[in-house]
Amino acid sequence: MDEQLNFKPFGLSALILMLLGWGGLYLLITLTVPDVWPRWGFFVLVLVAITGTLLPVIYFLHRRFPDTPPADTNVIVRQAMWFGIYGATLAWLQLGHLVTVYVILGLAGGLIAIEYFLRLRERSHWSPPIDPDEPTA
Repeated sequence: MDEQLNFKPFGLSALILMLLGWGGLYLLITLTVPDVWPRWGFFVLVLVAITGTLLPVIYFLHRRFPDTPPADTNVIVRQAMWFGIYGATLAWLQLGHLVTVYVILGLAGGLIAIEYFLRLRERSHWSPPIDPDEPTA
């Protein structure tokens, strides 16, 4: 894998998302009452905080276990966002006391299946780079 992704844009994005998400959650929880708009703000900030927190982890996993084709920048961000969506959805379902082990596993399985099929589609459209030194038949 010659062209490895650089961590600098991911690190800066992750830091900004973490500060915005976790700082916003702290301010939201300590300074507001649970009305409608602060509640929706809570879900957005949970999504941002979890996405920013797991962005470096997802990057590290893709560097440690490379795939064919190699994961692009949008794949790493998308996979980090799936975790944010997962956490925000579970927080939303907890408002109605609907979270059970089966809901947790079913939601995780559904999101994993969606990501698997997206990566499968990307793999089917990928063609390896042509080596100019290799003779053609």
